[in-house]
Amino acid sequence: MENQKRGHCLVLAFPAQGHITPLLQFSKRLGQKGVKVTLVSSIFFFKKIPVKDISSNNNNLQLEPISDGYDEAGYDEAESFDAYVESFRRVGSRSLSELIRKLEGRGTRVDCVVYDSHLPWVLDVARELGLLCASFLTQPCAVGCIYIHAQRKRLKLPLDEEERVGISLPGLPLLAPSDLPSFLYRYESYPMFRDIVVAQFSNIEKADWVLANTFYELEQEVVDWMKEILPIKTIGPTVPSMFLDKRIQNDTHYGISMFKPNDEACMKWLNEKPKRSVVYVSFGSLANLSENQMEEMAWGLRESECYFVWVVRESEESKLPKDFTKMTSSSEKGIIVTWCPQLQVLSHEAVGCFVTHCGWNSTLEALCLGVPMVGVPQWTDQNTNAKFIKDVWKIGITTQVDEKGCFTRQEVRDCVKEIIMESSERGIEIKKNVMFWKDMARNVVDEGGSSDNNIEEFVAALIRS
Repeated sequence: MENQKRGHCLVLAFPAQGHITPLLQFSKRLGQKGVKVTLVSSIFFFKKIPVKDISSNNNNLQLEPISDGYDEAGYDEAESFDAYVESFRRVGSRSLSELIRKLEGRGTRVDCVVYDSHLPWVLDVARELGLLCASFLTQPCAVGCIYIHAQRKRLKLPLDEEERVGISLPGLPLLAPSDLPSFLYRYESYPMFRDIVVAQFSNIEKADWVLANTFYELEQEVVDWMKEILPIKTIGPTVPSMFLDKRIQNDTHYGISMFKPNDEACMKWLNEKPKRSVVYVSFGSLANLSENQMEEMAWGLRESECYFVWVVRESEESKLPKDFTKMTSSSEKGIIVTWCPQLQVLSHEAVGCFVTHCGWNSTLEALCLGVPMVGVPQWTDQNTNAKFIKDVWKIGITTQVDEKGCFTRQEVRDCVKEIIMESSERGIEIKKNVMFWKDMARNVVDEGGSSDNNIEEFVAALIRS
């Protein structure tokens, strides 16, 4: 039955690493269940990013590009991000319609369009062509709930910076203003991004389904609230199958990466270290720490006296303290790499702690692989994710920061040691909790789990259409 064709979904991702990877992994799940999938993103993104072994491991998956109006350099070519978003809406709408008609002209009927919720205009295109459509949330439902209230004017914005009373929203714990996504907490910081994330929910109730990259057991209360207003189905976590249920053979990597990982050096170094002794530090593909934060992180790691792997992108290397890389290498306590295979690192038995920006993909990976976290959130949804990591799921701690949002080396040192040290009571409890969620994440995507059942129901609806 899994190899029998069961409909055709066109899956459209916003052209960014953190958006395309969860949509790609969902596409693989659909392919496992016999659904034919056409994964779509911008012409420039597919030209720039090496697409490794995607179609070769899944006969039901093919790639197709569409134009966003900036085919040579993507959004770097646009005069502003606002201009890029408007061009993608205008040019992308036309290009997407042409692609669907081209596919159908080849005899490949499209049954449903699954689209990144950051591209709400896709719903209008699908409706004009008489197609079913599903909006895909790449962020957790807790963050979605907050944005829904912002979009519907039920959340007072801008926030009063002196507000001391917690913010109460349905399905969520009491939130401090600083627990909100940065676009809402620091209201004037990134107005164009704020408009985009809030606009996700401008027409979402018109979609046939809302698919969320989370799982029901992880966000039960807020998912129950969202079910009252949206046709939502949790289908995550979208982590390669071989790290979870192992039902998709050879699914050991996402297949798309903006950076070339330093696999050999990194894994060889880890192989020589004791179990749960290494701190892995990475802030993703976009977050940029200030020079002061880079310095405090560097000396905090050194003062912890723990082994560490620190991913420092080439664009960030100049912010490191002078001679720190050389000093680290000679001490054999740490290794600094420009990029590494994060899933393989987090699943390595030597890694015992993840210092992270709390991006949602990284949070899910750590949770699925049972690695406790030290949260160092920077912007967008990361503060909200950090709140849940620390106070709701209790699978990590967060660094305390001053009024300027900066942490100290002492804070880095103490947080890391609390997780790594076997004698820390809180560290022991965190490790116990993260193993509980690791097992739960595997169960929900395995046969009969909540996310697997939701995907089966989605596929069954495609057959009936």
